[in-house]
Amino acid sequence: MEVRWKSRFCALSTLALLILFNAGTFWSLHPAAKILFSICSGLVLVRMFVIYHDHQHHSILHKSIPANIIFTVFGLYILAPSSIWKRSHDYHHNHNSKLFSASIGSYPIYTRQKFLNASRSERLSYLAVRHPLTIAFGYVTMFMYGMCIQSFLSSPRRHYDSLIALVFHFAVAVSVTVFLGWQALLLSIIVPFSVASGIGAYLFYAQHNFPGVTFKGNIEWSYEHAALESSSYMVMNPFWRWVTANIGYHHIHHINSRIPFYRLPEVMEKIPELQKAKTTTLSPLDICRCLRLKIWDPDANRMIPLSQL
Repeated sequence: MEVRWKSRFCALSTLALLILFNAGTFWSLHPAAKILFSICSGLVLVRMFVIYHDHQHHSILHKSIPANIIFTVFGLYILAPSSIWKRSHDYHHNHNSKLFSASIGSYPIYTRQKFLNASRSERLSYLAVRHPLTIAFGYVTMFMYGMCIQSFLSSPRRHYDSLIALVFHFAVAVSVTVFLGWQALLLSIIVPFSVASGIGAYLFYAQHNFPGVTFKGNIEWSYEHAALESSSYMVMNPFWRWVTANIGYHHIHHINSRIPFYRLPEVMEKIPELQKAKTTTLSPLDICRCLRLKIWDPDANRMIPLSQL
């Protein structure tokens, strides 16, 4: 399934662009150019993360020693070290859209009755995790805290690399600040990571929390249903498809995670059944529609906003 040369080209060219744009934030250029480089660095960071995600699925460059080294270092750099990312993401693939399972690697889902029976603190905690600000500040909430701090505290021996990622990240941040100043810190680390983490956190949310999504009890649940009925096809223009490395073809990715990201459009084109996917987009209206969804209503068989509770 993999085209090895294409995997190498995509990974290395994206890494080269990331280094180039990040270096641009240090050059003595016009401030507007530095800001542009900083934002571009964040967008390319999204693409590189999806490629890293594919490598963790063993869909590209599996058993390649150079790739293992590059992506291990990248996982530490992006605050998603391989031990916690692979464990939580594999769990997500095997339990996506189950109503009664741990929310490891997924946003939690409360049914209407569970929400009504929950204590005030449980409700606030649940809504806080799904709040738009929590998603927007994914750099701190999802990656720094969730992927690193929380995972290390839960199992220091298993997730020691989460601590390494934090130490590495803050060491780089402090070094940049001391030698190059706070503006360099802002443009080379804070802005790119904020852009990339916010986009990534929203994509992960909207791919399984969109109008038309369905959830099943553990007995009724099936892997194929979870892929086709509970995973979206996010329709994007060519620019965003490149930035997100085709992760918008998420229903196909959940059908078979061993398909390389660059072959997902080809698979959809050749299999008519996959063209009937439930869709969403990155338009402001669709983003608002996704973010409004809070609770699963079994009677209506749909996600509802708090206003309909």
